[in-house]
Amino acid sequence: MAASEQDVLRRIDSTKKTSQITTAMQMVSTAKLNQIQKHTFGYRVYAEKVESIVAHLAKSHLMSANAAGNEKSNEDADSTISATDLLQQRPVKKVGFLVITSDRGLVGSYNSSVLKQTEDFIQSTGHSADDSVILAVGGTGADFYKGRNMNVAYEFRGVSDVPTFNEVREIVQTATSMYSNQVFDELYVCYNHFVNRLTNRFHSIKMLPISDALVKSQDEKKEQGKKELMPEYETEPSEAVLLQAILPQYAESLVYGAILDAKTAEHASSSTAMQTASDNAKDLISSLQLQYNRARQSAITTEITEITGGQAAQE
Repeated sequence: MAASEQDVLRRIDSTKKTSQITTAMQMVSTAKLNQIQKHTFGYRVYAEKVESIVAHLAKSHLMSANAAGNEKSNEDADSTISATDLLQQRPVKKVGFLVITSDRGLVGSYNSSVLKQTEDFIQSTGHSADDSVILAVGGTGADFYKGRNMNVAYEFRGVSDVPTFNEVREIVQTATSMYSNQVFDELYVCYNHFVNRLTNRFHSIKMLPISDALVKSQDEKKEQGKKELMPEYETEPSEAVLLQAILPQYAESLVYGAILDAKTAEHASSSTAMQTASDNAKDLISSLQLQYNRARQSAITTEITEITGGQAAQE
């Protein structure tokens, strides 16, 4: 019985140490969540303004590959992202999916939710693994799709806890280059949208081609009763220069906003998972403590019985 008591004590001690670790991890994740929420709040104003301008351009019928290519400006020649590439439309043979996951575990169901719903979304679009191209942001997603022999054309690991805008440029440039080289004919960004600390929701946003991607967004805004955008523009110096200036910013802001949103959801999931683990550890400690008390009480009762029996035998 003494050995059993020692085993229970060792389990209690081990669980307490685990609880200390999970509590510390919860505090770290909560601090990261608060930090990225402050950063995201300020960035959202910029992203909404860029989207509003691009939506105005789409409504004004100024966005087309011909308009973007009418004039080869200096900005177009020097820029690594071409407005013409972002607007180019062609028959859809292959579809790209930019899937954002985390690089680590201990985030609850965050990764499994993104991967599962991305698979459902791919099937809902009528595509399969044969005509799908994966661009994985995050090691979990890259390893998942590689393990299933899917076409992972690009992977990006090591996204910061609070991502910077410069980190996104490589992703957007690579995606645009692949689209221009006809690696895929459409591109969707798939990630978990942060709702609150306990809830996140899967989002899939069409990124390329841009003009086509805005149609659904405009229709949704009309359904929500938002004021219709005025389609009147006078461009100076030309439509090509205007599009070359704004469209790359829109593409970058779309991906950067998705990564910020996904990272916020990741930190929230991590904080919730670690809190749940800490609560479970406390419940287990209470259960083990009760088990120990019962074992100790049984041992004491046995000792008293033995002493009483020995005393009665001597009499």
